[in-house]
Amino acid sequence: MGFLCGGWSGFFLEVMLLSFPVGKGKAEAGGFEEPSNCRILECPSYQVIHSQPDLEIRSYRKATWVASPPITSFSYTKASNAGFLELSAYIQGWNDQVAKVEMTAPVLVDVTPSTGGLCNSTFVVRFYMPQKYQNAPPSSPKVDPETWPGPHYAAVRRFGGFLNDVDIPAEAAALRNSLRGSPWKAATASEGGAGTSTYTVAGYNSPFELIGRVNEVMFLF
Repeated sequence: MGFLCGGWSGFFLEVMLLSFPVGKGKAEAGGFEEPSNCRILECPSYQVIHSQPDLEIRSYRKATWVASPPITSFSYTKASNAGFLELSAYIQGWNDQVAKVEMTAPVLVDVTPSTGGLCNSTFVVRFYMPQKYQNAPPSSPKVDPETWPGPHYAAVRRFGGFLNDVDIPAEAAALRNSLRGSPWKAATASEGGAGTSTYTVAGYNSPFELIGRVNEVMFLF
């Protein structure tokens, strides 16, 4: 059993990264080294506008994603698995076009930590649409298409290992600390309202990749 306040990794979500056809693509490199999976899976394109060892500021191009409905849970593992079940059905053909959509990377999970005493947080799982479907994604009542306007900015911290409910909040706190005194601090803090604690987790690897794993925590703005 995993809690956002402490727990285990989202194994099922990572297993699904290997379960679908591979589509080639490449994100624009710069700053952090390109994740190896972006050499075989299509990834969203971005430009690095600032880079330092513990922080990268990116400008993403306009892009279409599909997202799960918001999920309320005490566990990142449970919520990310539930959200990805909806997305996996969609990309396997449960959509109005009966289209099988190629797997992309990364899978994003928005996390809005609870401010109450029950530690129930809100999660949204997102899947990047391949270029083939960027302008007209298949529709489904189970998922929601979303468009990131261009440019769409992200403050990013990279870390390794398996995603789990202990390390993820710590990495988000470290990213917040890295932004102190920077020109992007105000932008990331005001996006969801003053003092917002919402952040996004990006996972690039399958559970069978034991070394060289790439995860990111982001503040989108």
